[in-house]
This record gives sequence, structure tokens and C-alpha cells, in this order.
Amino acid sequence: MNKKIEKYGVKAVTRPHIAATKQLDLSGAEGQQIVKSETKLVLRTHKKTFDKLAHM
Repeated sequence: MNKKIEKYGVKAVTRPHIAATKQLDLSGAEGQQIVKSETKLVLRTHKKTFDKLAHM
């Protein structure tokens, strides 16, 4: 990837890895609500992709 970026005259910079600091507990009612809302968002965002996959 660095070669692709440098081809356009942009210098590649190494970034530090940032570890997650929170743990999500998806069990229980609150966890189910998180999963449902995120699923609805993904289905809405990628509607055409899922339609194409369904009709293959």
C-alpha cells in the first residue's frame, strides 16, 4: 500500500495501533437492542448489495 500512495507524491506515515478500551456486553436486553439497531443500519446502508446477493 505504501508504494501506491507514494506513487502520487504523498509520503506514507506509520500509525500506532490503538487498542479498544471498552468491552461491550451484548447479553441481555440492552445488548439485544444494540444488535438490532446496528443490523437495521447495515441493512439500510447496503440495501442494494443485499438485493443483488439475494437474486444471484
